[in-house]
Amino acid sequence: MLGHRFTKYVPPPDEAKSDFEKLLKIFMQLLLITSGNVDEALQWLTEVDKQYKLSTPEYGIGDFIEDLKRNGYITDKTPDGNYKLNAKSEQKLRQSALEEIFGKLKKGKGGEHKTSHSGRGDEATTDRRDYEFGDTLENIAMTDSIKNAQINHGYENFFMTEEDLEVVESEFKTQTSTVLMIDISHSMILYGEDRITPAKKVAMALAELITKKYPKDTLDILVFGDDAWQIEIKDLPYLNVGPYHTNTVAGLELAMDILRRRKNANKQVFMITDGKPTCIKQGIKYYKNSFGLDEKIMAKTLNLAGQLRKIKIPVTTFMIATDPYLKSFVREFTKANNGNAYYSSLQGLGNLVFEDFKRNRAKNL
Repeated sequence: MLGHRFTKYVPPPDEAKSDFEKLLKIFMQLLLITSGNVDEALQWLTEVDKQYKLSTPEYGIGDFIEDLKRNGYITDKTPDGNYKLNAKSEQKLRQSALEEIFGKLKKGKGGEHKTSHSGRGDEATTDRRDYEFGDTLENIAMTDSIKNAQINHGYENFFMTEEDLEVVESEFKTQTSTVLMIDISHSMILYGEDRITPAKKVAMALAELITKKYPKDTLDILVFGDDAWQIEIKDLPYLNVGPYHTNTVAGLELAMDILRRRKNANKQVFMITDGKPTCIKQGIKYYKNSFGLDEKIMAKTLNLAGQLRKIKIPVTTFMIATDPYLKSFVREFTKANNGNAYYSSLQGLGNLVFEDFKRNRAKNL
């Protein structure tokens, strides 16, 4: 009897990965949650192994620790008796975050961002146009030009004129400077909800994306609580929430100072936060109010949003909260800056950041 018989597909077990690779994936997630504390992550891994039987009689957690050291992920114990992360682990964390959040991206060569302008640019498109004085020879579409000459003048006495020439349309590329602001106020871990880990993961994924795919771009990362300060990409895994209020003004002022020093024409700010501004600094003292929207703090925040608008720096706010009064603040802030705002769950944060970053690549900011 001819034909096909179909049965239910049962995917094979993931046997291609070694025991080390399987444990490494879980260990990397635990490192993010423990803010890069290797000893604490290994303690959690041991507890998880007891419950879910991750290891085998042939390959235990002790073997995994030795492989971590042998492969350069962690150091031997330091004089204080603790393990430390190596640069290899920090890069692995960023790569894992990129694959998890932006997994559908295709990696390519380093390039710059497209703009909406066409002409004698850098990147070839599928469009064609008539030759104009000043077009370079390498942009001439030879096949299309020869075809035009044959149609216009025939085959027997073949010749080509300037009117037959077509060139490949191209687009200009540009470079973009981005500042990523991360809220590390105490509310990012309030009510038993861990909001800082997804924020760190998104930051690492964005950092890996820009440094690998758009190496001519710049990415600066800052954190803000009572004050604001700049951090390096390598510091992201160790980022922790503190007993801070939310000084959005300090973060925006620092972002503005950073972008003023950047020579790129296109500049933008991404701000990941879960709450309203509750703090500003006056001289050496702090003015704080966590109860509702304080008019004094709001006025200074909105004024700064307007200043950023005047120098054409849009702020995209990713609000990890949906409280009505927080939405009211974000609406006012976005209107003053003429930027964008998104209200995101922790699961959807990465996709929103990427979509906005991708959208800004296709236009002049």
